[in-house]
Amino acid sequence: MSINPGYAGSNDMICFAALSRQSWVGFDGAPSTTFFHVNAPFNLFGINSGAGLSLMNDQAGFNDNMNINFSYAYKIDIASGKLGIGLGLGIFNKTLEPNWTIPTSDYHTPASGDPLIPENNESYLAFDMGFGAYYKTREFYIGISSTHINEAKIKYSKGTPYLKRHYYVITGYHLPINNPMIEVTPSIYLFSDGRTSQLSINTNIQYNKKIWGGVTYRAGDAIIGLMGIELFNGIRVGYAYDFATSDIRKNSNGSHELMVSYCFNLSISRSPRSYKSVRFL
Repeated sequence: MSINPGYAGSNDMICFAALSRQSWVGFDGAPSTTFFHVNAPFNLFGINSGAGLSLMNDQAGFNDNMNINFSYAYKIDIASGKLGIGLGLGIFNKTLEPNWTIPTSDYHTPASGDPLIPENNESYLAFDMGFGAYYKTREFYIGISSTHINEAKIKYSKGTPYLKRHYYVITGYHLPINNPMIEVTPSIYLFSDGRTSQLSINTNIQYNKKIWGGVTYRAGDAIIGLMGIELFNGIRVGYAYDFATSDIRKNSNGSHELMVSYCFNLSISRSPRSYKSVRFL
């Protein structure tokens, strides 16, 4: 849901999820991300659809970003699966609270001397858009999406940065094995902003649809271990730890990510009609 509005309603249930990620623990000003979303399928005027609402707060260094996004997905039955084509509309608030430390030297220029670097606190609200398609069957899924497709400009008092358009591809396949209690799902996640790209390869093993664990390799960056469990009534808790393989590992204690989700069906049925029995008159 954070990257693909076409995913909204794909589980055919009402789903809530919250995620917290602390990256590069040990660094001052290290990235910290909190994400919450709710999504559900619905049928309006005979049109199969999905809708979702997501909120994300992302902090890194001087930057504090808040994104509120509403997603709508149009659902189409294709072969043995369902395709969701989605559009995301929202607002992006980018806040900058700099605390510059300028060494005393002839070689260092204060922020006030640079026409492109804001010196004081800044905050700007921009309109944001995303688009995506997500196809899912019992054995296979694939999603293609783009965020910040309008590349909204952030009008600070100095300089005008913009939200760079991002592209995502994610796909996975449930391997058939002899034991019906065990499900093995390899998957691939590819991200690019047009200049740099990042590839993650994952294998996840799930037992009895209640307990899971896996390993992810993020090329040139980290090896990730993940695990999770469904507690009761659909509440699922997951944890992941990133062990950095790049040079940043010399100064970082890794990254931690915690996820909690809950999905349920909402069925509305007629209440039984009351009537009087002649036996009790």
